[in-house]
Amino acid sequence: MIKTISSKKYLQLATWLKEARAMRGYSMRDLADILGEPHSLVQKTESLERRLDIYEYVQYCKALGIDPKQGLAMLESKDNP
Repeated sequence: MIKTISSKKYLQLATWLKEARAMRGYSMRDLADILGEPHSLVQKTESLERRLDIYEYVQYCKALGIDPKQGLAMLESKDNP
């Protein structure tokens, strides 16, 4: 089993989340405020220093107004293992 935080799929997921944040015009601090977390959580998540557990992932998606199923489908796809 590959370490998730260093996998290409996790990088793809983190990039998707970062792009969703940017598309909404949110800064890292804005998203952190919505989540009720320190901005370092968002910074470390986007720089792959910290991974999200499944509950945090769902909350992160909800704060961004995106469907968590999209990210899960990305992880399940056969493209870019």
